[in-house]
Amino acid sequence: MTDIVAELLNLLEIEQLEVDLFRGIGAGGETTTRIFGGQVIAQALAAAYNTVDGRLCHSLHAYFIRPGDPSIPVIYSVDRARDGGSFTTRRVTAIQHGKQILNMSASFHVQEGGWHHQHTMPDVQGPDSLESREDWRKENQHMVPDGVRADFLRARPIEIREVAPQDWFNPKVVEDENQLWFRMPGAQGANPKMQHCLMAYASDMNLLGSSLRPHGQTWFTGEVMTASLDHAMWFHAPVNFADWHLYSMDSPFTGGARGFNRGTIFTQDGKLVASVAQEGLMRQITKKPA
Repeated sequence: MTDIVAELLNLLEIEQLEVDLFRGIGAGGETTTRIFGGQVIAQALAAAYNTVDGRLCHSLHAYFIRPGDPSIPVIYSVDRARDGGSFTTRRVTAIQHGKQILNMSASFHVQEGGWHHQHTMPDVQGPDSLESREDWRKENQHMVPDGVRADFLRARPIEIREVAPQDWFNPKVVEDENQLWFRMPGAQGANPKMQHCLMAYASDMNLLGSSLRPHGQTWFTGEVMTASLDHAMWFHAPVNFADWHLYSMDSPFTGGARGFNRGTIFTQDGKLVASVAQEGLMRQITKKPA
């Protein structure tokens, strides 16, 4: 197991402090400046899972309240809202500096049969013919300041290959459709609960960027302030995140300094395993004249 895989798995193996009270590592993840939103969601889900037996999560709904501070741990308090015959409900509050940074509700369901249908996976290029994000970062490292280059280039445990990538530094106005393949080979053999936590972590990657595409913006233009405001996710089928999955995203609406984004996650053979929705802040920054 590589160091970067072990680091992410360690982030999600939270520590139990008391009954229904847990502690998660703050540092690590996708950024060093603040805690990556997907990390807080995944740790909150891991905390909830520590209070549930024999049932898997089918949905979660979270609100990001304050930015996370990577210099200190995050405390997760779990409220056992309901233990029913078929469904279990948990409410999780993430706390730093005595204040909430996220609250989340999650629902868990016994396995049942029933009718089944799903939308067809979009017909796109497969991952083998696409450039990896790691290679793209290496090719474009000269575009970032020296002070952040090491963070820009550092290895990451989740592999990403975009179908129609934007130029982060000189973006064009393009369609809101935003598709990528992702996987984490180090997830091989992880239990179903950890597979859910890992996919929840990854589901926050690139999603908000869908609403930036029609406006010719990225995080590197210096013209937009972004932040995830909320995040909802539904698990439809068992997950093995060691395999390639297509994350097909779009943004039906932007307005009022917010962008709404949706995503569907398919296995490589076309099975729909999860759906995601998120609203994000898109505040325009007026550049000062030179």
